[in-house]
Amino acid sequence: MLISTGPESTVLPAAPGRRGARLRRAGAAAGQGRTRWYGWAAVAEIKPFRALRYDTERAGPLEQLVAPPYDVIGPEERGRYLEQSPYNVVHLTLPDSEEEAGRSFRSWREQGILTPEEPGFWALSQDYVGPDGVARTRTGLVASLRIEPYAAGTVLPHERTHRGPKEGRLRLLRDANAHPEPIFLLYEGDAPFDVPEIAPELETDGTRLWRLQDDTLAEAFADRRLLIADGHHRYETALAYHEELGTPESGYMMVVLVSSSDPGLMIFPTHRVVGSVNGPNPTHGDIGAALRDLEAGPRDRSAAVLYRRGGRISLLHGEEGQLDVELVEAQAPKDVTYTASIDAAVAAVEGERAEGAFLVRPLRVEDVFEVAARGETMPQKSTYFYPKLVSGLLFHPLER
Repeated sequence: MLISTGPESTVLPAAPGRRGARLRRAGAAAGQGRTRWYGWAAVAEIKPFRALRYDTERAGPLEQLVAPPYDVIGPEERGRYLEQSPYNVVHLTLPDSEEEAGRSFRSWREQGILTPEEPGFWALSQDYVGPDGVARTRTGLVASLRIEPYAAGTVLPHERTHRGPKEGRLRLLRDANAHPEPIFLLYEGDAPFDVPEIAPELETDGTRLWRLQDDTLAEAFADRRLLIADGHHRYETALAYHEELGTPESGYMMVVLVSSSDPGLMIFPTHRVVGSVNGPNPTHGDIGAALRDLEAGPRDRSAAVLYRRGGRISLLHGEEGQLDVELVEAQAPKDVTYTASIDAAVAAVEGERAEGAFLVRPLRVEDVFEVAARGETMPQKSTYFYPKLVSGLLFHPLER
């Protein structure tokens, strides 16, 4: 059955040979041409870990020491963080050289800038206002996770990675022998812990950490499947480093685990701003009406709004089982950039910096899990988990 709103929608054909631009196969190596279905035989193993943290009496205020993850920091922002403090975490996550990061990390430990904690889990809480203007709180657990190849079915990816970033991260791991920032994973089911109703041990800009003394947490995660939300490159780098080093300690990494049912967990859409596109005839004269029709459409069938100058607005519909971002990819747009803001996407078109903008709906968490469980990956920038984790609160050395 084709979904249509009469003259105000365009049903597009599937891309040849892809079952409606179906999802890419992460497990299909060259020449296999089949989907890898990940099983659930493997058991997720988490444990408390002996974290390092800043001694703020020596290093300075925590606000001057932390930063976002390395892969969302641009050159100008990096410069500001480096100037902010000689001990800012960016000196480790985005150094001038990996050798320099290793020297800095060892020096900070020797000077007492970083001090060890007793082994433990940590509860993490992040207050934020999303791109939609709504205030929320997201809660997670900071733990040390035993890393396994994807084929084991313990940890699942949903995005493809690129070789370049992993090479740099691997050199950094070799020189520092530590994870300077956590990656972000999801799990299904309710959280098996509560945030303590006491003052946090660490706090900065809406992010708070509490130490947890709970011996049952590791067991609570033994039967849960984990999905990488952010940190695919770093996870695969950790696997490569463990294969090189082969020590028990190198087989673990620092993660933040967030329940898929956490009320503060949101996936925001990433709209596509394009330099060149061949689109269908207009279906709407008003962007507001087009977006309302987009939201009202069934979620089991792909849809997107294509905005072009001169009031040319098209509501596109694809196939059942196809993601909105796959529908966009099937249009073969050129010179694609990304934004979470509809206003910014429209402004780029009206300012003649782009020919068009594809506006999409946010993915649901269950969609991401379903794709990952089939061993398939999504187009680039399909998910936008917000806010990003804060780097520099805790460090995970890979030693006894």
